[in-house]
Amino acid sequence: MKSTLILAAALAAFTTSAQAQTAPAPRAAADQIATKKGPLMVQPITHGSVVFTWNGKTIYVDPYGGAAAYAGLAAPDVIVITDIHGDHLDPKTLAGLSVGKALMIVPQAVADKLPAEYKAQVRILRNGQRLDTLGMQVSAIPMYNLPEAPDAMHTKGRGNGYVLSLGGKNVYLSGDTEDIAEMRALKGIDVAFVCMNLPYTMDVQQAAQGVLAFKPGIVYPYHYRGQSGLSDVDGFKKTVNTANKKIDVRLRNWYPAAQ
Repeated sequence: MKSTLILAAALAAFTTSAQAQTAPAPRAAADQIATKKGPLMVQPITHGSVVFTWNGKTIYVDPYGGAAAYAGLAAPDVIVITDIHGDHLDPKTLAGLSVGKALMIVPQAVADKLPAEYKAQVRILRNGQRLDTLGMQVSAIPMYNLPEAPDAMHTKGRGNGYVLSLGGKNVYLSGDTEDIAEMRALKGIDVAFVCMNLPYTMDVQQAAQGVLAFKPGIVYPYHYRGQSGLSDVDGFKKTVNTANKKIDVRLRNWYPAAQ
């Protein structure tokens, strides 16, 4: 009887351990945004990583944080990567995902650092270039630090922000940038993902003023973990909506594992 109890306890412990290893990481609920070609599903993952599902296609943005964060999601048809830093270009996460059939849209600096096994899947876009593929348009937008300097963490031309045009909706992904003129000059942005984390990108007030300049219909603060912890996204929302109540500021938990 005693040995049976010991065996049962061991089996229960093993099952619990296995479940803990295979359970998907917690993540915020997905949002749905209407487009002319069906709903755009927006799934926050973590930090600067998000997954879009639209028109039968799945798009991964800066896959990072480990493959478990993507458990239960469809394999990507397209992967866009903004920059060379490890929270954007994460070979370990890529290696754990089913990315063999995905088109990878990246800047040259990322292409230079990708493992050789992905080279045939890569399409390089430089700032100002556009790619039409799989029924969508992908435009590369500058992202960089101010003031411009050769030793800046993000130099102009190295990385890409992106505008994805999906069924009549324009979706802007800021990447790691500050409140640059190119962002302020954007037109017709329906959905924006805007970073705010010091000292790598911009502070909350810079991000708010940039958003108020280009007036997206919806804005998600993302990529808001910095050296001093998480940025004040509630303050961002208050600043934006005090000046412009029409902008739908959507606060989502991009760091659920930290809770």
